Amino acid sequence: MAASNFPELLWELESVRTQAHDGPSPEATDRQHAKGKLTARERINLLLDKGSFTEVEPLRRHRATGFGMESRRPYSDGVVTGWGTVEGRTVFVYAHDFRVFGGALGEAHAQKIQKVMDMALTAGAPLVSLNDGAGARIQEGVTALAGYGGIFRRNTRASGVIPQISVMLGPCAGGAAYSPALTDIVFAVRGISQMFITGPDVVEAVTGAKVSHDELGGAEVHGRQSGVAHGVYDDEESCLADVRFLLSLLPSNNRELPPRIPCTDPTDRVGDALLEIVPTNGSSSYDVRSVIEEIVDNGEHLEIHPDWAPNIVCSLARLGGQTVGIVANQPNFQAGALDMEASEKGARFVQFCDAFNIPLITLVDVPGFLPGVEQEHQGIIRRGAKLLYAYCNATVPRVSVVMRKAYGGAYIVMDSRSVGADVSLAWPTNEIAVMGAEGAANIVFRKEITSSEDPERTRKECIEEYQRELVHPYYAAERGLVDDVIDPRQTRSVLCQALAMLASKDVDLPRRKHGNPPL
Repeated sequence: MAASNFPELLWELESVRTQAHDGPSPEATDRQHAKGKLTARERINLLLDKGSFTEVEPLRRHRATGFGMESRRPYSDGVVTGWGTVEGRTVFVYAHDFRVFGGALGEAHAQKIQKVMDMALTAGAPLVSLNDGAGARIQEGVTALAGYGGIFRRNTRASGVIPQISVMLGPCAGGAAYSPALTDIVFAVRGISQMFITGPDVVEAVTGAKVSHDELGGAEVHGRQSGVAHGVYDDEESCLADVRFLLSLLPSNNRELPPRIPCTDPTDRVGDALLEIVPTNGSSSYDVRSVIEEIVDNGEHLEIHPDWAPNIVCSLARLGGQTVGIVANQPNFQAGALDMEASEKGARFVQFCDAFNIPLITLVDVPGFLPGVEQEHQGIIRRGAKLLYAYCNATVPRVSVVMRKAYGGAYIVMDSRSVGADVSLAWPTNEIAVMGAEGAANIVFRKEITSSEDPERTRKECIEEYQRELVHPYYAAERGLVDDVIDPRQTRSVLCQALAMLASKDVDLPRRKHGNPPL
């Protein structure tokens, strides 16, 4: 019998796997670290449970020729793909390796990503992309562009089926930026993340404007101005920690409920602090995030888009151990009035929660839609309708609480009973009306006021009469537009009871291919 050559074969295998794992050279790793960036595998190790990562196609190499490519065929081809666990639950991941071709996408690179995307969809598990790449690999031409098309198609197919989370940890230019834009949540890190369709050189050549990479598409730009980034962080470690926290709140797919954990915070806890946080005077401001922290389990919540459209707050949290999505007007900014960006922010969040079976809690304190020529000309009707459509179309359990003001069309849009809220509640400080008493009195009693010998006194009396007749705290309850007026201190308890009652809610929408929302 011939002697076994397994030792030699295993040595060769180990050598090849080491090359694939270590990357092109120690110098390339040092250059990555010098930029304040982790390597692909270091990032994956932070994201996933220790020792849980299983790599897919670590030995894949490109087959391109020309431009010296045939002599440069590193293992992995610039992207690390596979699966592991986060808190014991399966998660698929791919991470661009900037040390290899600058993380640029070629044919083999794209096929690896497409394969892991298909695996995630088949397994019904979340997909996380760790983006740090220079776009399409120019040496491979149109083949690279076709690779992006296959990724975009899979992003779209998986939308609303499995959670898709993009983490921006380097450059993302041109068509490559559209894959993160198609996913559910985008996180970015200051100083190292950039996203743009056309880079600074092209912008200067076409428009004459000189702009840096960060000024054009840095993390702060997308976190505050464009709304592309849902969260912005100072470092990769804190960013990936929040990705783990986000995944712990979400179901693995749209056929499951979000994971429920034991609740250490009593569901009947009395919120005495709410009486101090929210002023009874409707014109006084406060931070609605303090209300959220008082209501939810242990005061913990993950705010989505904290710096964009701050007049509305969207957060994921738990109530009684159950994941909930919270939409709340923010009186600290523009008095909490809805505008174009706030409407789009809220609509996207409501749609996301509905897709993944997350009950919705709406905290209402809204004076109306923000008036103005710019708002009207830039489409507040169309863009505001996005939030209205999202609520009307949502089939998850929905509970709304009117804390103070709820005026006009904004009251309707903020998940009122008339658009389908399952349980509608109000505090004794609520004012539900077409508009505020002062503005309404000026219209309804215009003749009386203008013909009066003392217009100011008459106006005051008319305002008091309007408030007494139509804006008192129990007007909506008397007409069945809210189910109850509750003690603010009991809000947490009442919400937990309502969610428990709605746990088995089942709604069938009309049969259709899909709706046609005002995109």
